Amino acid sequence: MKILVLGGSKFLGRAYVADALARGHEVTTFNRGVSGSDLDRAEAVRGDRTRPGDLERLVDGRRWDAVVDTSGQQPHDVAQTARLLRGRAGHYSFVSSVHAFAAWPAGPVDEDSATLECPAGTAPDQPFANALKAGCERAVLEHFGERSSVLNCGLLYGPYEPIGRLPWWLERIARGGRVLAPGDPGRPMQLIDARDFATFGLDLIDQGLTGRFVTTAPIGRTTYGAFLEACVRATGSDAELVWTDDATLLAAGVEPWTELPLWTPDTPDWQGTWRADSSRATAAGLRCRPVLDTARDTWTWLRNGGSATVTYTQGLTGVPIGIEAGKEQRILTA
Repeated sequence: MKILVLGGSKFLGRAYVADALARGHEVTTFNRGVSGSDLDRAEAVRGDRTRPGDLERLVDGRRWDAVVDTSGQQPHDVAQTARLLRGRAGHYSFVSSVHAFAAWPAGPVDEDSATLECPAGTAPDQPFANALKAGCERAVLEHFGERSSVLNCGLLYGPYEPIGRLPWWLERIARGGRVLAPGDPGRPMQLIDARDFATFGLDLIDQGLTGRFVTTAPIGRTTYGAFLEACVRATGSDAELVWTDDATLLAAGVEPWTELPLWTPDTPDWQGTWRADSSRATAAGLRCRPVLDTARDTWTWLRNGGSATVTYTQGLTGVPIGIEAGKEQRILTA
């Protein structure tokens, strides 16, 4: 099978390419060549989907069995891509996010949940917003219809993670001592290794399955306590986890999600964060490896130079990931 991966040099795109090559598929990647290195045996085509003429040169005289779009952020750009590929690809698989759902993160979501309002032709260079993913979805459906799949991903983690949520916890816990652990250790979490996400996405393509799938771990698959204990075991640290309730952390001005990565307080705005129903994906074959396996693999990658590629910032917003050491110590002391 011939597969075109839009992206393909870092994190999720890289996981797709590695898995597709392992299956014996013929893979072409299209990216700017600035975010990571391309894998051997994949045909790497350089270009920018936002630059006039680049995509036209890519598709001229070519055809693929499937396209995997891991890099689409702006509806206008995705619409242009899907329009050009409509007659040159059999299937379009778009990686979206649970952010596209109007109810998330305040409430639970599934494949039938309403998405945010955003037209498919929204002009390029709009500020990053959750609604843009919904617009990208509409653009794909407009041009590929029933020949498409939309995968609304949950929290991706694992080796090659560029943001640094799991890497921050691994590195903080590896330093040992008393570690500020947020909220309730029994609070459920949904985490999906990027490699498991890619495997499922390619399985859908191989089997010719289409439609929308909420693609994350099953509800209650793990807990925050199990997540941090996995970090302790993976690093071999003697760290002591000091569990601190939501009210204390909020009173101390700790920012949810970023200062203590992936911490969501039990407040109305966050109650649906870990309640995305992935049962349809599970029924279609999604499997998620144990958290400890992902923690160990990510720690190995970090120690082999991976840390240098992590931004430790929250995506395009630039908000730093991780709590400042002095602030952590003040809360622990108090």
